[in-house]
Amino acid sequence: MTEYFEVHARDGAARIGELRLRDPVTTPTLADDVVVDAGSLWAADRDVPEGDEGALTVLPHRAFPAGTDPTVQESFAVDYPDVDYPSAGVVTGETAGDYGCDAYVLATAAGVVGHGESFRDELIAVREATPPDTALYLAGVATPANVATLVAAGVDLVDAKLARVKGRQGVYLTTDGEYHLGELDELPGAFPSDPPLSEFTREDCVAHNVAALESALSTVRIRIRRGRLRDYLEGQARHENWLTATVREFDHEYRYLEARTPVLRDTELSAASEETMDRVEIQRFADRVTTRYRNRFDGPLVLVPCSARKPYSDSQSHAQFHRAINYRGHLVSMTSPIGVVPQELECTYPAQHYDAVVTGDWTEGEKTFVAEALRRYLDRNDYPRVIAHVPGEGYRDICERVAENVDVPFEFTVADHPTTSESLSNLSDTLSGELKYSKRTRQHNTVRAIADYQFGVGAGDDLFPDLQTTSRHPKLQIRDGDGTQLAAQVPQYGVLSFTLAGARHWAESAAPTKRVDIDSFVPHGSVLAPGVVDASADVRVGDEVVVEGPAAFGVGRAAMSGPEMRDSSRGVAVEVRHVEER
Repeated sequence: MTEYFEVHARDGAARIGELRLRDPVTTPTLADDVVVDAGSLWAADRDVPEGDEGALTVLPHRAFPAGTDPTVQESFAVDYPDVDYPSAGVVTGETAGDYGCDAYVLATAAGVVGHGESFRDELIAVREATPPDTALYLAGVATPANVATLVAAGVDLVDAKLARVKGRQGVYLTTDGEYHLGELDELPGAFPSDPPLSEFTREDCVAHNVAALESALSTVRIRIRRGRLRDYLEGQARHENWLTATVREFDHEYRYLEARTPVLRDTELSAASEETMDRVEIQRFADRVTTRYRNRFDGPLVLVPCSARKPYSDSQSHAQFHRAINYRGHLVSMTSPIGVVPQELECTYPAQHYDAVVTGDWTEGEKTFVAEALRRYLDRNDYPRVIAHVPGEGYRDICERVAENVDVPFEFTVADHPTTSESLSNLSDTLSGELKYSKRTRQHNTVRAIADYQFGVGAGDDLFPDLQTTSRHPKLQIRDGDGTQLAAQVPQYGVLSFTLAGARHWAESAAPTKRVDIDSFVPHGSVLAPGVVDASADVRVGDEVVVEGPAAFGVGRAAMSGPEMRDSSRGVAVEVRHVEER
């Protein structure tokens, strides 16, 4: 059972954790700094055991690392007779497993760091074989340039050994690479404490390199807390080819990253490169729209370009589109990197949370991604015709590609630019004779569409066969036919949150239900992992979940994935919103 490491925040495979030593230490951090009076597993300059890389070395609770002064051990035993302290196992991808340790040291780190595919395979093998609430330590490999990639892959602890070695060799490290002192005319990325180049010694280089690594780790921790490590990584990793390759290799491991990536955030997603389209959040949205969402409107589909302002309906261009359409067609926005966004989901994460680089030029990768999303969308949803009110810069090319591969006819209405009087008049005239959708229909379809997206195919109809809506989008309140409130729309995420009545209705319905079974207690505020008996495997951080046990029934938001809840011995599993005692 893990006693000394607890995860507090997650950003994909990256975590903010806490080593519960006498003075708690926040990870990711340098293992060199984790020194506590005595008995610390990660004493300064401790080397990973050498020898057979396939062998497992376990340091059990209350066993001191090799080389610890015997008097220190005796003193610790006298002062803290009942205190255990962290243990670690030294493993490879083949030997990794649950050995009851608090941390695991990757014996093959030096051999795989620098090789994207090998690093990916070894990291995933270890992380998936060891408990989620254990720390992963890579020794002798971290630099300011690669530490963000290491952490993004799932590493919690590194050390400054390589930084020190490089410094003694006269190699100056920064987040964008390394420089030999003899080749420099000035110091790039110098800290205020660094002496001028003319006085800069190799010992100064050692101190600088360690400080640069600590600074890089600080940036990484801030990025994880804000849910924006990936935005940073897409630019920072380009300084070394193997780091760029590693990011791409991990993007191919969707299952590994998806299980560890929250389903919603309140932070902006920066879409600054083609790699953005490989992000879990983007792939997940496109997949749910093209496999879960179902159009419930009769009439034509109207395709329009996205807008810089989010949600799209708040923009001037979309206000003009709405006036021309006048609810006589179903509006869907086309955008890179999201794909296609039905109007009902324009507030749902990440549709209103991304910011794309606007140049007017589409790359071939962007065109291919959006065209495939549109084709899959049209394969799933029936429309009598498609009205493409899109400009020629990429959008029309995408529509023409898709039109050749689907049975529904396309009509183009833009004369020069989508918001000119002539183009808007063409759009309005093309919809002449179409019936107008009522406000009630629009709101009900929005609620059901969000439910489909959030919970699964058919959930909207299973959960809300008879509903009433009050207030206005994006702050809808959902009631049943008797007026009992079942749920509300959360405007900052564009998803539904249930009341207790709604949670009971959800649990009893045919809709896919995400459950967390707990022991016999009544939670107050949160459910901790030790209290979880079982959890649905598809629960992700941020998911709405039903919490149920012999003594209580409740509803809340998951703070861990389902598998992590089952396998963890520490940490908050669910933030409970409503609960009742049985």
